[in-house]
Amino acid sequence: MELSIFNIKGEETGKKVQLSDAVFGIEPNDHAIYLDVKQFMANNRQGTHKSKQRSEIAGSTRKLGRQKGGGGARPGDIKSPVRVGGGRIFGPVPRDYSFKLNKKLKQLARKSALSLRAKNEQIIVLDAINFDAPKTKTFLQALQALKIADKKALFVTAEINENLFLSARNLQKVNVMNVNELNTYAIMNAGVVVLLPETITAIEATLNA
Repeated sequence: MELSIFNIKGEETGKKVQLSDAVFGIEPNDHAIYLDVKQFMANNRQGTHKSKQRSEIAGSTRKLGRQKGGGGARPGDIKSPVRVGGGRIFGPVPRDYSFKLNKKLKQLARKSALSLRAKNEQIIVLDAINFDAPKTKTFLQALQALKIADKKALFVTAEINENLFLSARNLQKVNVMNVNELNTYAIMNAGVVVLLPETITAIEATLNA
């Protein structure tokens, strides 16, 4: 697949870049995408939820009624789960939600996500995006020039670009990351993926390893 390269003003530079069919042109595997996104979200869960069980409630253990003759079920103490303020039956306890996926499946998921974006013409290639200093206003003007100011945009750089990151961090719909941080969830959560020529080379080298 061949894409035109734009500059930061939204103008075509006349150059083109060739995307590898092995990364950007495969038949997307929906189940691989699902598993990788599921793992990403599960690994981000804190798992610190906790409710008090019967043995952890502060209260008297005195039996509240007679064993017989009450006309109903045998009453327990005030900490009984059936009473207001009592313990919770089978309540949540702290746990680790994370799970592992093999490397090949995760690579397939990222290739599938990138192929979906390429298929739907949701990939933009810029020749360069460098700022002398962090400036959100300048970055917003670039988004407007590229006609993506109203979309969720994912900018992927080959190396850490601090000025770009600082310029974008106040914009709710923009996410900036380098190739090493790229994941399936970020790709699927974005409405448009913005790449640089060197980024494409790095992605293809990583996912074809």
